[in-house]
Parts: sequence; C-alpha cells; structure tokens
Amino acid sequence: MNILTHNPEQQLSVKAKAFLARPKRLYINGEFVDAADGETFETEDPALGATITEVSSAKKEDVERAAVAARDAFDKRWSTLAPAQRGAYLSKLADLISENLEEIGQLEAYDTGKPVSMAIGEVWFAAETYRYYAGWATKLSGRSFDLSLQADAYHCVTVRQPIGVVGGIIAWNFPFVLASWKVAPALAAGCTMILKPAEQTPLTALRLAELCDEAGLPPGVLNILTGLGRQPGAASW
Repeated sequence: MNILTHNPEQQLSVKAKAFLARPKRLYINGEFVDAADGETFETEDPALGATITEVSSAKKEDVERAAVAARDAFDKRWSTLAPAQRGAYLSKLADLISENLEEIGQLEAYDTGKPVSMAIGEVWFAAETYRYYAGWATKLSGRSFDLSLQADAYHCVTVRQPIGVVGGIIAWNFPFVLASWKVAPALAAGCTMILKPAEQTPLTALRLAELCDEAGLPPGVLNILTGLGRQPGAASW
C-alpha cells in the first residue's frame, strides 16, 4: 500500500483505526482532557477533502493550564532528573515509535495526503532523532579554561543549564519529524515543552502523546495542544 485512495480508512491497519476511534483530546499534565470550552475542529483528508475526525480546539485557558503544568514539571522533576534518566525516557520513546512504525506512518499519510511509503520513512527518521538526542542527554556539559586575554591568571568555568518551558509550533508538511526536532533536543537538555501542531495535521502529535504516556514520561514534561493557529498559538507566543 503506497497511497490511501478511494476509501482510505478501510486501508488502515487495525491499530490505526483504533486510534481514530478514540477521542482526540488535548494532552496536559499527563492526561487527555477536553478543551476548557469543549470546542473541537475537524481535520480533513487533503487527498479527498473528507473529514477524518474531530479534535479538541485549545484556547488561552488551555495554554495557561499547560504552561502551569510544564513549569511545575520543570521545577520539581525534569530539570533535576539525572541526564541518563532523561536519555532513557527518550530511548524508550524511540523504541515505541519503531514498534508502531506502520500505524503512525498510515496516520501521517492519511492526515497529510502523502504516500504511505514516504510517511513511514519520515516516522523512522523521527525515531532515530529521539535516539540521537537520547545520547546527547549525558553529553551536555560546561567547560573550564584559562582566560588568554588577562595578564593575571584567571580561570573560567561555564555551566549548561536547562532554561525552562519551551514552546514549539510545527508546520503541516512533515509533522511527526518536525515534532521530533522540537521535542527531543528540548527534553534531552532538561527543558519541558508545550507543543502546538498545525491544525491541518494534528493526528500524529496526539499519537505521540499516547506513546509518551506509554513510555512513562512524567506528567507535564510534554504537553500537546491542538487547535487553530490564531488561538493557542497566539496565546502562547
């Protein structure tokens, strides 16, 4: 199967169909929740123009909830966690993506309108991105050196520290890969994150949230808000 055509949902795997049957809620503080005002929006199959499913539509109040959760997770858990443990979470997430490669690729193809073979290749690349940054978690260190411009003997020490909550907005064309480029380095460095996928292609970001849950990622470390760009996006950044 290369391109989902005619009756695309009938061509999906059992696991992909099961995902589509589940509610598409916001992921805040380790829980799947409705938008505060209960609103949703439709995501469409761009190949046929048909509605795929309805997705929760975040607003300012939801952004604020996610920001509080992310900051709490940063202060109390993630920034002080041993780098090796952060790397272990990212490695586990990479393994889960690899185990669900075909399903995520099908969902990506359905939501973006691209060939399934291309989408699966992109999902594989995303898994490798998480593995790559899992290795970096233990290699982010400062430096110590003598200052060469001083007459007296001065010694300098630099320290690398996580900066706090990171906001990431991703585009519609390579959503799962673009999410990995935002999420993996931020989490490896000890930051927490709010991720806002494009409203045209929100599905695989929500599947990523499920995998983070399965990997045991601490609540609030990654929060995913779906919604129209001028609502959660403008409220955050």
